[in-house]
Parts: sequence; structure tokens; C-alpha cells
Amino acid sequence: MKMFGPKGITFIITIIAFAGCHPNTSQIIPPPAPMERHTYQGPENQYYYFAAAQVQRKKGNLDKAIVLLRKAIQLDPESLYLQRELATVYIQNKEDTKALEVLEGLLQKDPNDLKALIIYGGIKQVRKENREAIATYEKILTLDPKNQRIYSLLGGLYMDAGELERARDIFSRQAENFPESYSAHFFLGKIYAKQGDVESAEKAFQKALDLMPERQEALFELIELHKSQGKTARVIALYEDILENDPDNIRASMELAYYYYQKGRQKDAEDMLVKLGQRSQNEFEVIVVAIQLFVDSKKYAEALIVINGMLKGLPDSPDLNHLAGVTHYGLKNNDQAVAHFEKVTPESRFFQDAVVHVAYIYQEQKKNTVAVAFLKSAIEKDPDNPDFKYYLGTFYEELEDYESAALYIKQAIEIEPDNPRYYFRLGVVYDKWNKKEASMEAMRTVISLDPKHANALNYLGYTYADLGVNLDEAERLIKEALKYKPNDGYITDSLGWVYYKKGKFDKALEYLKKAIELVPDDPIMLEHLGDAYLQLDDKPNALKYYQKSLKVKEKDTEALEEKIRQLKGDGS
Repeated sequence: MKMFGPKGITFIITIIAFAGCHPNTSQIIPPPAPMERHTYQGPENQYYYFAAAQVQRKKGNLDKAIVLLRKAIQLDPESLYLQRELATVYIQNKEDTKALEVLEGLLQKDPNDLKALIIYGGIKQVRKENREAIATYEKILTLDPKNQRIYSLLGGLYMDAGELERARDIFSRQAENFPESYSAHFFLGKIYAKQGDVESAEKAFQKALDLMPERQEALFELIELHKSQGKTARVIALYEDILENDPDNIRASMELAYYYYQKGRQKDAEDMLVKLGQRSQNEFEVIVVAIQLFVDSKKYAEALIVINGMLKGLPDSPDLNHLAGVTHYGLKNNDQAVAHFEKVTPESRFFQDAVVHVAYIYQEQKKNTVAVAFLKSAIEKDPDNPDFKYYLGTFYEELEDYESAALYIKQAIEIEPDNPRYYFRLGVVYDKWNKKEASMEAMRTVISLDPKHANALNYLGYTYADLGVNLDEAERLIKEALKYKPNDGYITDSLGWVYYKKGKFDKALEYLKKAIELVPDDPIMLEHLGDAYLQLDDKPNALKYYQKSLKVKEKDTEALEEKIRQLKGDGS
């Protein structure tokens, strides 16, 4: 039950913005005393580097901002403010591991640094390290029991963990400290409803509605509560109240129509859905609500009832046909899905998605030739769409027609020359085509466009290792890739293979074993591990992993079979 809105880096930035303010005001806290006790002494002063870092940060040059902040910290190592700034820029730069290192250093100096704790807890929550986030938020509330935002975050984490009693305690404390808090009463209502305490849930939802009548989440939760109690008349009355006050309320209309259907009132349901279908021609919000209520939550059977009803009001609607296609695809009705997707016209905002869906269905069905013909027809309708040419190239790649694959991917690049995804795929095609130099050049282009593209860093590094060239550069590239994907088995295998090529077989074994733990059934990785064991004269383990590799390797097995024959011939 994820309840707290934006995820990932957006969430972190919210936390950071909050961390820069006093918990009970919006006033930015000025830098602490250590920054203030210095005076300007020329370009080597920490103020100079701090100011320069802020300029680079505003320009989006986060790597440069980090370098400048580190220089400022060297000049003023006691400044907690500068270190917090460095942590926040690391987060913006998607380097949360480095941010954590900075914050952990801060918290070693001052375990009660509230701002550092708030940022630290936010990172842990985004990384799904929820127990550590919970412990951090509990500590914050001990230090600052009036920090309203932390109650919401902590209560939400306990709800996600299914610890409803702890969540209820947190939200009850929030409601006690902040009786006008809408979210405290709203989430208390959700908890009481889950616990079967209907009376308390109703009171909590009603309190939330009294505080913010314009927020309808509580009202819809109240309706769901009545549904669970079988109070049909009350449910319909509440929906009708909403529609009386707001006749254009799409969610209420859609939910009531489906509720009529469930209760056997098909005519009432159909009348509402037909009107919604007709409205969808001019009100895209109708499509958005249908997606949110049914498609995003993968309620495909329910979605089909609603969308089919809406199609009766506007049968040729490309948007509704797209939704019908997605719904049928979710139900594994692939033929019906294709039939609806093919009714999506190039003018629709869903045209590209519909084309990709059909291509993917053909790929699943191993109808690559059919997919090629379909994508060519899509390109005729939308010749400037680079993704269609890109996907057509990938289907030619599946057919092992690498010349055509490269041709179409390069056409996509001509339309969108700064897309690293296209160059990466081109590099893979060149590699399969045994054009190693062209493959490596494409990967270098990917890295120039996106220096943090872990797969390209790994691909180039592994290619160097496999060719036995530029091994130091290969090691650097692969270690860089691991910074961005630290638990990737394929990248871990690449690093092990570099050490193998360098003759560091003990170190190679360490990484190759870890890679197999992460990806247990890749034939090349299993063979690599066998090779390392063989170099260390552990023939039983070498034979074991060669045989495991052979079981899962589908082609080009001759060299592997020869290794096994030689080991068995040794009598080992």
C-alpha cells in the first residue's frame, strides 16, 4: 500500500527541501557558525567554492558542483552545512550511496543532527531499506515530537509493512499533536477499516471530510466501507450526492455505473457508460480516470465491462480501442487485443503505444516476420517516428538479418541523434554481426551521451576483456558500471572476467562466484567460472560448472563439449 505520492528522486528532493527548513516554519536555516567565522580570502576560500558550486548546480552541472563542494569542505572540514549540501547534490546526481557515506560521517560526529537524519531516512525509504528508515524516523520523533511530516512518513511505512497497530499509534499521536491534520484522520480511517472497526473508521473519515470537504478521497473511502458492509442503498445515495453536487464527476459516474452492473442494474449501468464513452471524445480526463481506476490496478475483468460499455457510446474511438486492447492483453486475449490496437489511428496520442503492443504480441508469439510487415505499415503511416524504425531494427536482429537491423536503427538515429538507447542497440547488433570495432565505437558514443549508462560501460569493458586488450581501461569501465548497478550479476561477471584475463585467478574466482549467485543459469557465466576453477587446478569444480553450462547453452557448444571431454579424459 504505497500512499505517499512521488517516488524516487522526486521524493528525495521533497525530503531535502523539507530538511532545509525548521520543522515548524518555512524559514530556511542559515549556515551554522563554522561557515560564518571565516572571512573572504580570495579564490581559495570555501565561500568561493560554495558559491561556484551553487552556480553549477543551477546550471545542472552536478558533477562539477560536487567537485567544488568537496574543495570547500577541504577548506572547512568542520562545516556540517557544507557536508549536508554535498549529500543533497549527490542525491540529485543519483549517487545515493555516496550521499549516505557523507551523512553517516555527519551522524558519527552528531548522532542527533536532525537535518542529516531526515535526509538519511528519506534515502533509506527510497532504497526500500524500510526498517532502517523506520528506526531513523522514530529517532527523529523522539528528538522532535512536533515534526508533522515525519509522522506521515513513519505511519505510512508501518502500514506498508502491515503493522497496523504501530501505524495506528503513529497517526493517533499525529492527530493528537495536530488535530487539524487531514492526513492523520484519513489514514486512521483506512487503518480502522482494515481492522474491521467500522464505527471508528466512519468517524475518522467524517472528521477528515469536515476538515477538508473538497478532498474526496475520504468520501470514496467511506463509500468503499459501506460497500464492504453490504449497505447498497447507502452506497448509491452517497454516489448520487456526489453527482448532484458535481454532475461531471467522472470517477463517481464510472464507479456508480460499475456498481449498478454488479447489482444487476444493467440498464442503469449501460446508460451511464454510454454517456461516458461519448464524453471521452472531448474530455480526455474520462480516459485518464478509466486507466487509474481499472487498468493501472490491473483489474482487467472489471475494466472490460466498463470499456465495452463506453465503446457503445463511441465505437470508433481510438482512445477507447487502445484501452480495450490493453485490457484484452492483460487478460491474455491476444487476438482481441490486436484487433482493438489496429483501430488506433496515427492521430491518437496512443498510436505509438498501440503499435509497440502489437509488435510485442507478435514477438511473444515468435511471429517476427509478421511483426516486420506490421512495423513497416506503421512506418508508412508515421514515417518520422524513430521508435518504429528502432523496433523494426530489433526484429531484424531477432531474425539475424544484422545488415537490415543496423540500417533501420541508423535511420532512427538520423531522426533522434542524441538517443543513447538507439546507439546501444546498434552496438549490440554490430557485436552479433562480428563487427567489434563498430560495436565498440557505438558503445563509446552511448557513454559520451550518457556517462552513467551502466550497460554500455559494461559492454565496452567486457568487449575489451574478451579481446584481451585495454585491460586496465576495461577494469575501470566495469567498476564504473558497478557503481550504478552494484548487484548486477552480468557486470559482476565482467569484472571477474577482466581479472581472469589479467591472470589474477583468485580474484577472478571471487567475482565469478558472486556473479553466479546473482544469475545462476547463464551459460557463459557458468563457463567463465569453470575456466577460473580450471586455472586454479580445481578440475572437479571446473567440470561441474562446464556441465552446468552445457545444460543451458542452446548453440555453439562445440568448444565447451571439448573442454568437458578433455577433463573427463584426465580421469579427474
